[in-house]
Amino acid sequence: MSNGDFVGVFDSGLGGISVLKRLVAELPHERFVFFGDSANAPYGDKPVEQIRSLSTNIMDRFIAEGAKAIVIACNTATSASASYLREKYPSIPIVGCEPALKPAALAPRHRRILVMATAATLRLQKFRDLREEWGRESEVICVPCVGLVQLIETGDLDSPELHALLQRLVGQYRGQVDSVVLGCTHYPFIKRQIADVLGEVPFFDGGTGAAHQLGHLLREGGLLAPDDAEGGVEFRSSKSTPQEIELYRHFYTLPV
Repeated sequence: MSNGDFVGVFDSGLGGISVLKRLVAELPHERFVFFGDSANAPYGDKPVEQIRSLSTNIMDRFIAEGAKAIVIACNTATSASASYLREKYPSIPIVGCEPALKPAALAPRHRRILVMATAATLRLQKFRDLREEWGRESEVICVPCVGLVQLIETGDLDSPELHALLQRLVGQYRGQVDSVVLGCTHYPFIKRQIADVLGEVPFFDGGTGAAHQLGHLLREGGLLAPDDAEGGVEFRSSKSTPQEIELYRHFYTLPV
């Protein structure tokens, strides 16, 4: 590996583009290759063994192509696979994403925190440990948002179906929570739609923390791209069609 190699970023679909945007903002001289496994999305309803197998296959391809670091831009894949992948690939820096419960719990208002995530993220031990460490002084309300990733993957973020699903999932908490943790990397793309249902409330997600951690690991390993490097982003998908790649590029232009 050298400081001229690329950083691989992957997600179960296009949601990890929300993390990619933070990575590029933090490290503009790096070259990023983003892979979205949209053909297998969502990961949140799959067993751990399958998530781990899918993640390993993606990692293998990135490493074979010379990736100098990997970002798992998916809370579910991080929960299911990060520890396993770090043991399997000890020589390569691996950054994961986790629900941003810590910054929400440290915020001035943190009495009631709503955590929106996939069912897999919420049931796995990694989140349980996070909740035990940072949720003690708050009421942490966990909502498994089944079906939400699939609707976001269509690209129609203002569909009546998406609004209706949000209303069913979290409508009862309107005006009742101090903050919302977006525990899936797809969800930052629908903050406005969630606010339409919940009202104005602070949002927290793990993208910024992942970007800071990647920068730290690259600097520590002498892998940071030089300041005169051009940097850039390449999009790939397991749904390898021009329409899917164009959808990825569209999401890359959206605010998070």
